[in-house]
Amino acid sequence: MHGAAAWPLPPIVAHRCGGALAPENTLVGLDVAAAQGCRGVEFDVMLSADGVPLLIHDETLERTTDGCGRVAATSAAALRGLDAGAWFAPRFAGERLPTLDEALARCTTLDLAVNIEIKPSTGHDAATGRAVGHCLRQNWRSFAPGLLLSSFSPVALLAAAEQCPEYPRGLLVEHIPADWQARCIAVGAIALHADTRHVDEALTRTVRAAGYRLALYTENDMVRIARLLSWGVDSIITDNPGANYGLQGVIHTP
Repeated sequence: MHGAAAWPLPPIVAHRCGGALAPENTLVGLDVAAAQGCRGVEFDVMLSADGVPLLIHDETLERTTDGCGRVAATSAAALRGLDAGAWFAPRFAGERLPTLDEALARCTTLDLAVNIEIKPSTGHDAATGRAVGHCLRQNWRSFAPGLLLSSFSPVALLAAAEQCPEYPRGLLVEHIPADWQARCIAVGAIALHADTRHVDEALTRTVRAAGYRLALYTENDMVRIARLLSWGVDSIITDNPGANYGLQGVIHTP
């Protein structure tokens, strides 16, 4: 069974560090997730112009920082000087874009399992995967809380795997395609990560019966989350980690 003995994530995973409770992809988001009782987080990693992996979701800076332009065209030093918190709420003003190393160090301190989504800027798939994998190989050969790599980009996943084959991988999709298993095999993925809106009980049981893990994004309704976990979904990525913390202990059939 693919990954049957080594699923690294808890049932409830905070979306983009702290979900809806903090500015996304920030260290304070990790602090907030842990304070809410969450035991796992998901965040996005993209490269600066000079090849440094940092946490940010969009290819452009305007939505979540006070900067402008493209992440891939901006140096790490310039990115690190931006305010990544004030857009969310005044009390978060001055929050910075963390490097991948900084985020993993904080997760170690907080004992948070991590789903790293490799989020390459357009045309930078292989380079982003290599950089994330190199960072893990150099500094995080062992990550005790648990770590999984995911991406919509097969190229990025394979590039990361060349650097750190020991970490499990999940293939991100929106709809689960008919050839999902072949796609997972092609990148050595133990899991599918899919949009919760396009998954039902029969599809869940098909994926799990084939020996693969299943993580779903982004579900915020507590009733549906409980139902998904009862079907056998392994992890739910949510914007409401605190509200759903009570579901962490849900046991589902393997």
